[in-house]
Amino acid sequence: MDSKYQPQLVEEKIYKEWEEKGLLRPSSDKKPFTILMPPPNANASLHAGHGMYTVDDVITRYKRLRGYDSLWIPGTDHAGFETQYVYEKFLAKQGKSRLDFDRKTFYKNVFDFVKENSGLIYQQFRKLGFLADWNRSIFSLDNHVIDKSFQTFKKMESEGKVYKSDYIVNYCTHCGTSLAELEVNHIKRKDPLYYFKYEELIFATVRPETVFVDVALVVNPKDKRYKKYIGQTMKVDGLFWLKEIPVIADEMVDLKFGTGVVKITPAHDSYDFEVGKKNKLIFKSVIQTNGKLTELAGPYSGLRVKAAREKFVADLKSGLYKDFLVKIDENYVHSVTVCYKCSRDLEPTVISNWFIRVEDLKKPVIEAVKTEKVKFYPKKYKKQMLDWLGIMHDWPISRQIVWGIRIPVWYKVTGNESKIWLSFFTKNHEFKIGTIQQYLGEGLTFKEIEEGLQQLTVQQFEQEKVEYTVSQSRPNDDNDWIQETDTFDTWFSSGQWPLVTLKDEEYKTRFPTDVMGTLADILKFWVSRMIMFSLYIKKEVPFKNVYLWSMVADSKGLKMSKSKGNVVNPLDLVNKYGADAFRASLLFETGEGGKVILAEQKVIGMRNFINKIWNIGRFISMNLQIKDQRSKIKDTNKKSKIIKELETEYKKEKKQYLKYMDSYQFSKAFGLVYEFIWHRFADYYIEQLKDEVINGNIEALGKLKEVYLENLKMLHPFVPFVTEEIWKVFNTKSILLEQL
Repeated sequence: MDSKYQPQLVEEKIYKEWEEKGLLRPSSDKKPFTILMPPPNANASLHAGHGMYTVDDVITRYKRLRGYDSLWIPGTDHAGFETQYVYEKFLAKQGKSRLDFDRKTFYKNVFDFVKENSGLIYQQFRKLGFLADWNRSIFSLDNHVIDKSFQTFKKMESEGKVYKSDYIVNYCTHCGTSLAELEVNHIKRKDPLYYFKYEELIFATVRPETVFVDVALVVNPKDKRYKKYIGQTMKVDGLFWLKEIPVIADEMVDLKFGTGVVKITPAHDSYDFEVGKKNKLIFKSVIQTNGKLTELAGPYSGLRVKAAREKFVADLKSGLYKDFLVKIDENYVHSVTVCYKCSRDLEPTVISNWFIRVEDLKKPVIEAVKTEKVKFYPKKYKKQMLDWLGIMHDWPISRQIVWGIRIPVWYKVTGNESKIWLSFFTKNHEFKIGTIQQYLGEGLTFKEIEEGLQQLTVQQFEQEKVEYTVSQSRPNDDNDWIQETDTFDTWFSSGQWPLVTLKDEEYKTRFPTDVMGTLADILKFWVSRMIMFSLYIKKEVPFKNVYLWSMVADSKGLKMSKSKGNVVNPLDLVNKYGADAFRASLLFETGEGGKVILAEQKVIGMRNFINKIWNIGRFISMNLQIKDQRSKIKDTNKKSKIIKELETEYKKEKKQYLKYMDSYQFSKAFGLVYEFIWHRFADYYIEQLKDEVINGNIEALGKLKEVYLENLKMLHPFVPFVTEEIWKVFNTKSILLEQL
């Protein structure tokens, strides 16, 4: 063995051998063990969080050593909204936007962009030593995945579990799509709070631009201050947008908050939306999905929200609207809902969305979690899952983007021409917004409209629903059906991951899969939906165990983010200290479900441990090469006692190690072997037996070798490269073919 371990000279060579010898794939008739890789974005590159995939690799290698036919199936995700956002930033640098292309061209451009930038993450995963069967890789836009999404949607729609409704959603006017309740961030911010009055009633809002579509004032029926106003109509003078406004009662109003009077704009606030539905109020929109105000804003129409607000407030301060403005609180601190991707304010907007009715679908999920058909590690996540399922609302699965799986719904044009609104570009690149009836009447052809189609809106009012059919391909008459432009929420397709990754014949032997390891922050987004879809389609849970990885943090315990400037590039650490040192740093002294502190000093500490492992192996190897192995000194009772003590302590160590590993306490398992190797095996047993070994005591050397090799096997899941390299010094075959 070389005097110094050099990972840069070893790791790539070893991984190549594993691939060439087929060791990344299961190849026996042993008991199957299956893990599905959480699919990273296809065009992603390795970041610190991806390092936690190491946990799945630890499990895969451990089970292989325990005699299982372990299989880790990789895959990548098209990541609809995320990828389109990245691509649009790329376009912006060229002075272009998505609106410069028709749908078909834009989709192809994004696909080419993804293909050009994909594959890198797999190469980086190889550098980390992942024991994944790369030949089995699945992409979430593979044909069979798209087919499964279509089949599931069609089944759910035919059973009434899918519906389209005009509902208030969080809408990002910059990104051009609605966002699910789990895809938003809430930030604290100081904004002006504007106090206005309609006749005698004073109310407050941070969004003055929405007053143009106020339809009611609401007070609590128990509020003595306002009882006399309930049922009355307040007369308003001097405002172009309002002449009178009714006062209604609703117990949802907090008696102690603000003035106790709340203005109602049902199309632009989720609370107001519910009040509006309950009281059958008129829904009027003043903010379009492009972020500009409609004609209802009068002189402020056509302006974006911020500009309109500034101009309106300036006019208010000048006294243009008489005594409407009462006062302004410049120091109001409140919670603002922003887009998780671009961080801009979201606009609550009423648009047509496809929804999944979750009430019946989530019941078997709750039962499966309660009865532990699916077990969670750490256990605290069981409660988190049940808490989420308890409050889970109907799930909006529409996204107003191009990149993704287009919803397989076709609307009948004949008889509905005035109800189908769309935006499109003509062949001369003129942008049009209106009904299909309007443009067919102007002489444009259906083909031209469809080729330039950007977005389609069909509001499904109860009395005049538009006929549609669910079909993967165009229905019979080419000119009588137009397809929905919304795409499936990425979580809809990725929620079916366990249903598209195995081969048909494997569902008998490998389903449910054994473990799903993933980040804790997508427990609600993804894990809950995978269980829901699997129970709905297969009547079985998709996996038996869920292991939630820890969050990677910097040396101060803060979550890494580009905005904080504390992001650590894991490849820099791998290139400098080796993949084993990086992997070990993620698991050493990490509390289950806690933060993973990723700091260079910790990686250096693990590099030192790996060097220790190497030096121990070198000591044993060198002494095994001594030709005269006969004992030159008489064995003593003291030395025999130490050898027996080593045997006893090793057996205790291994028993505890297996207990930790089988209960998903990987950090404890690794820490146990670390302590034994460094502080007991090296510092005590080798020191006590060193003279015996040097002087040729075969028994002492043999026991040291035996215990050392067994510890290499226990260490292998965590530090695979160095353990494989050392194993080959003492054996001819790979450590992966051994039994632990």
